[in-house]
Amino acid sequence: MLTNDLLSREEREAVVEMRHAMHREPELSNQETKTQKRIIETLKQFGLDGAKTFHNTGVYIDIEGLAPGPKRSIALRGDIDALPIQEDREDLPYRSQVPGLMHACGHDMHASIALGTALAFHRMRTNFSGRVRVIFQPAEEAEPLGGRTVAEEGLLVGFDAAVGFHVDTDIPAGFFGAGTGAVTKSSEQFELNIMGTMAHGAESHAGVDAITIAGAFINEVQKVVSREMPVDDGAIITIGTIHGGEATNIICPSVVMTGTIRTSSPERRTLLVQRVREVAEGVATMHRGRVEFSSRSGEPAVVNDVAMVDRFRQIVTQSVGEDKYVQVKPSSGSDDFGFYSGCVPSIYFQFGSREPGNETGVHTPTFGASDKILIPTTELAIHYCWELLHD
Repeated sequence: MLTNDLLSREEREAVVEMRHAMHREPELSNQETKTQKRIIETLKQFGLDGAKTFHNTGVYIDIEGLAPGPKRSIALRGDIDALPIQEDREDLPYRSQVPGLMHACGHDMHASIALGTALAFHRMRTNFSGRVRVIFQPAEEAEPLGGRTVAEEGLLVGFDAAVGFHVDTDIPAGFFGAGTGAVTKSSEQFELNIMGTMAHGAESHAGVDAITIAGAFINEVQKVVSREMPVDDGAIITIGTIHGGEATNIICPSVVMTGTIRTSSPERRTLLVQRVREVAEGVATMHRGRVEFSSRSGEPAVVNDVAMVDRFRQIVTQSVGEDKYVQVKPSSGSDDFGFYSGCVPSIYFQFGSREPGNETGVHTPTFGASDKILIPTTELAIHYCWELLHD
């Protein structure tokens, strides 16, 4: 199967229109009700009944092949949520019509690619055996995470492989790539409540300064990364927020800090959380204060299966061209597709979008990606899933 004309004219139009409609009406994580309805209605227009919902605003559809042969099962994910960012792209006729919200991470494209995959396999169902489950996943960007629900509700039980993808502004438009092993980092969120004792600023000895404790913690906790973690792990501890103090002449009695902990190693994931807690407690004790530490487990690292990446490289080379494949470096970001790769062998590939006019990174007000990469990427995803079904 070559990656050319795998979608009918009507299917291509539906893919592009889904992208435009989602971009015009973005919805935040766990609020994707209009998007869910739009997806279900579009599937029905093409004869795909039986879509099921999950995580309140998610959708998945199974396409069963009718041909005799091996009954492999492949899942493909397209995430559907947007971000709380005001779009600054007046050049887009389909720009966001919702103040303060936009698809700044390409999920409108991801969901549209997933739609095209579902439509094509439905039309070709007499020509393949096995099953393709297309998952339109909500809440990739914010808790409660849709990917966690996919794993917890067993939506991948019995499946042989899972396919995910993401637009990449570092890769030129028309190019594709993937890495092997851990390609993203796990993400843990933590909150630190530092408690001191209030006093007049002129009598600092009478109090315990929570700001001093906070400053010491910020300095000391980075040594966990620089002195305790292997360099190739690329562990990251980020302090994202810090709030404290009531007046310029008062010793601050309390500070609240929040941050994230990232690592590519499942084994060091728990250790890093433990060490951040220990550093916080130790610094507070040294300065005569107290701390309350809490953490919340986020996404695990996305781990790409070596054989699936090798097969993907072969397909890109055969169908698009050897020069169109790039080796993707691991990302310091996180994605809840890690829950998928924790259940079944998986691939999370990248498709490039960088070109003049579309050079800004994701999660920015000027992010954009051309429609012209939408259909080729959809057809590549179809081709790849087809090959996985027949391996």
